[in-house]
Amino acid sequence: MALLSQLRAAPNQLTLLRLIIIPFIIINIVDERFGWALGLFILAGISDALDGLLARLLKQKTLLGQYLDPIAHKLLLSTLFPVLSATHKIPWMVTILVMSRDVSLLIVAAIFTLTTSYREFKPNMFGKANTVAQIATILVVLMDETWNFRWLGILRLIGIWSTMILTVVSGVSYVLRATRKLHAGSFSPPEAHPSPPDPKNNSA
Repeated sequence: MALLSQLRAAPNQLTLLRLIIIPFIIINIVDERFGWALGLFILAGISDALDGLLARLLKQKTLLGQYLDPIAHKLLLSTLFPVLSATHKIPWMVTILVMSRDVSLLIVAAIFTLTTSYREFKPNMFGKANTVAQIATILVVLMDETWNFRWLGILRLIGIWSTMILTVVSGVSYVLRATRKLHAGSFSPPEAHPSPPDPKNNSA
């Protein structure tokens, strides 16, 4: 399918919308318009849920979408954590742990891709729980900055600690799983012309 035709697919249009929304979320956070930032973040989340649903219902799964969707998802989280830390809404410790984990997993995945035939970088339950915790934490932080409710402050603290713990646990479990497979010799050296890995499986 031609690139232009793939761009016209409804799921990819929603993914592009999510990419366009990201800088506006950042602008509103920096300008302390947290109500707008919250609304745009929720809109980005809705578009994330809808693009996968539409891809299945309309049978519009494309190669472009397989790359764009995880990029948009990771870019949203990877930019908002540093911005929220820079504006003193989330401790820098949280952001450093989140970014360090992502960089470490990227390096491990790159090494395995270059040196072995292993391509199954699927997130385990800890990775999925960590992603949920990160999204929930950003959501609660924006809600707490928008509305003055005590229970939001409690949820904010829970979200921050949950994100830190799950970031460490998921990162360690991912590396241990890959190391076990490496020692078990369950895959062979890479082929001369290996097929590209499925980017959907890289969002651990």
